[in-house]
Amino acid sequence: MGIAYFARAARRAFTTRVCGPTIYDLCAPLLSGRDGQRGEDAHLRLFYNTALANLGLRPLLARAGLPQLKDEARFRALQQSVLTARDNPKADWLAIGKPLAALIDEFPQQHPRPPSVAGAAKAPSATRIEAIIRACAADLIGCHEKHEFIPAHAAFNLVGDPDFHGRDLLTALTGLNARTYKNATFLFNLARVFLVGNPHVSALLNPPWQGWAEPMWAPVQIRHRSAYYDAFFAEALLDYRESGLATPAQEAAIGRATRAMVEFCLNTSRERVRGPASGAEFDIITALAPPPHSRMSNFFWKLKSDLGFGLYAPDCDTTACSFSAVTQIEPEHPLLAQPLPDFYAQYQVGHDNHKNPPTVSINDNIEFDGGVVTWIENLNGDRPYGNDLDPTLNLDVLEVSFRNHERWQIVENPKRLDTLRRIIRFQDRLADTGAFANPRSHIYYLPELYCAYFGRCYAAFRALPQAKRDALDPDGSFEMIRRQVLACVCDELLAAEINPFDAALALLALAKLGAEPETFTPALACIDERFGEGRSVGAFAPSPLTPHPFRAYEWNKMKTPTRILVGGPEVTSAFVLSALVHARKCLNP
Repeated sequence: MGIAYFARAARRAFTTRVCGPTIYDLCAPLLSGRDGQRGEDAHLRLFYNTALANLGLRPLLARAGLPQLKDEARFRALQQSVLTARDNPKADWLAIGKPLAALIDEFPQQHPRPPSVAGAAKAPSATRIEAIIRACAADLIGCHEKHEFIPAHAAFNLVGDPDFHGRDLLTALTGLNARTYKNATFLFNLARVFLVGNPHVSALLNPPWQGWAEPMWAPVQIRHRSAYYDAFFAEALLDYRESGLATPAQEAAIGRATRAMVEFCLNTSRERVRGPASGAEFDIITALAPPPHSRMSNFFWKLKSDLGFGLYAPDCDTTACSFSAVTQIEPEHPLLAQPLPDFYAQYQVGHDNHKNPPTVSINDNIEFDGGVVTWIENLNGDRPYGNDLDPTLNLDVLEVSFRNHERWQIVENPKRLDTLRRIIRFQDRLADTGAFANPRSHIYYLPELYCAYFGRCYAAFRALPQAKRDALDPDGSFEMIRRQVLACVCDELLAAEINPFDAALALLALAKLGAEPETFTPALACIDERFGEGRSVGAFAPSPLTPHPFRAYEWNKMKTPTRILVGGPEVTSAFVLSALVHARKCLNP
């Protein structure tokens, strides 16, 4: 998407007549200004002025009026919701959210569906594949050598997630624990209806794209470091080392980088918690360590805190992925002696989880039984996001357990075996119903990422001795899920127009699941064709100052308080690198 598109979109946005009251007509009388009255919720006012009434957004949102709010009763009902959220310390958030929920449902959204493609693609040569692998590896290694970490980026999409409906807003407002997070979810979704109700303004903030994964268009992106990212980048670097393409100097650099990443995961980001059922202490991994470890600028850390996101609870996914990376890099690390399934059972729905059920159940189209929830209480008992449950997270729990099956006596211990069987049955239902392919089923990931991560999990499962595979999966669920995922990748994902990030995820799934090599061609051709796209220069280039082989795309996301995308050009390089390494292995066994 180039400058011409944005110029046309800006002209339409700023010349179209305002068709009704704006968010400023609604909120300014109640929330403008930094100083409020005694007894008011100071954060609500701060959030409004910082996030929505700032100089960057005001010109656009001032052009976004809603004719529905010409109805005096609806306008007053929304204002009363704002007033109650501002003034009542024990507010009824269900009542606060109802007028806004009704308005959200008047503007239904759908995930963009790429058009089908026709014609035969041509796979690149082996030499070309190796050249792209080396370029992606050089991007990651060079970034780590220069900065001593590899970043990811977060960006707000104010248009929101298409799956987030009115009833989901009510679920979130009542299920989230922190008042600040409720405030943010309420005000972001209030802004959202003004944007989606004004297509010209929305088109400027949320331009169309090619493929399934959304590019990172936002001009303001928060650059940061997380143990989750370090674990991911470490695995990509290990894939490169195992490919045989790394030079001796690169192998040494990979060793330095992965050791530093293990240190960051297991020491810098380590946090001690108590199992909610047993009371026993565990060392787990938090996703966002405080400054200076997060490598976030002081400006963005203050902004994050001002907006109400200062406290970041530890989570089950970062813990699983960190332990998995450490198993591959420092397999004798003493922290691995902790049997994680004992801890996860206490967060597993229908098992030992009596204190942390899913409260933000906005993906209630799936059955949660057997799934492990996301968020872990810290020692102070803080869990600001309530709790939710994501299918892909549960694949990571399985994968790390398979890698450590002997150490943790997974099959030999009846309770641990039961914990994993419950997760496998949870995944079985997702595949049997086709729910894994529905974006609504996922809280933090894309369906195509689920496919790639199932391939990663399946490879770890296949590495187990046959007797242990039979004990864990007596019903053959893994083979059934494999067939469903392959059908989704071949018949849905690759049958449509894709971008390089889509292609890398598809290729990872195909290679890890043992698909026929001829099915790789569309993904390989896309990666080849778009190689070098990250080196473009211009106002809307993904990274005009630091060129990369590929652009930044949506890796994972949040649906509350609004659609927050996380990704980066380095993330794309890592996925393309791993995908091509595994595809190359299949093409040249």
